Amino acid sequence: MNGTLPPFGVNTYSYSQRSTAEDCVRSLADQGYASVELMMYPGHLWPAEADAERRRSLRRLCEASGLRLITINSPNIDLNAAAACREMREHTLGLNAAFLRLAGELGAAGLILGPGKANPLFPAPREQLLSYFHEALDRLSPIAREVGVSIFVENMPFCFLPDAQGIMRELDRHGDPEIGVVYDVANAHFIGEDPRAGLRIVRERLKLVHYSDTTRSVYRHDPVGAGDTPFAGIPEVLAEVGFREMPMLEVISQGDADAEIRDSVARLAALGFASYPIL
Repeated sequence: MNGTLPPFGVNTYSYSQRSTAEDCVRSLADQGYASVELMMYPGHLWPAEADAERRRSLRRLCEASGLRLITINSPNIDLNAAAACREMREHTLGLNAAFLRLAGELGAAGLILGPGKANPLFPAPREQLLSYFHEALDRLSPIAREVGVSIFVENMPFCFLPDAQGIMRELDRHGDPEIGVVYDVANAHFIGEDPRAGLRIVRERLKLVHYSDTTRSVYRHDPVGAGDTPFAGIPEVLAEVGFREMPMLEVISQGDADAEIRDSVARLAALGFASYPIL
């Protein structure tokens, strides 16, 4: 590990179609990153493709490399916990249960969960969508406690709860204090939410912050500097709310992912990110 980078984490989205999770862990550790978020993707890391020996080996690899596995990220665009058809909801919950068990065996702190999606042309009544979301939390929370992994709900623009206020209202209504929030800065900007305001809203449940860039007109997770996401002032808000976890880059690169993620780290570090105390 070169140790020259400030303490940042990297989500493996950019690498999920081109390499295994093990290759990513080795590469990111060699580049000097401090933590990782592994994407669930067939061929990269998928429960049915990871037998007991592979799970043990991957956990040992993370521990030996010094790369802390913070989260497992579910393929939320493919799945839907709020689908109108019961079979899709059951399939989604079954896969997320498998993701939770895999996360526990790998030693991850959390699983990232999307609230679910409404049909954009003819959405189900909001209370029905909310009932499906609460049912998902009811079904998955006991499994999370059993395996020692927390559920982290993320603000996602394609979900029916895209904003900080809506997520916090429903998590408070659900009442489980162990459920956290992953706040995605680019996702917030795309829907017109000020990330600084959103971070203050989710402060009581905030567990992780995702960083990438986008514009308001086209939804992207580009390298920092390729869009117009307002990053200035966010480190001060994080210090204000007492958040001490390292930043997590969730950049989706179509080119040289290593170079674009590294440049994103440099740009955020120049704005004062990672200058607050790191756990």
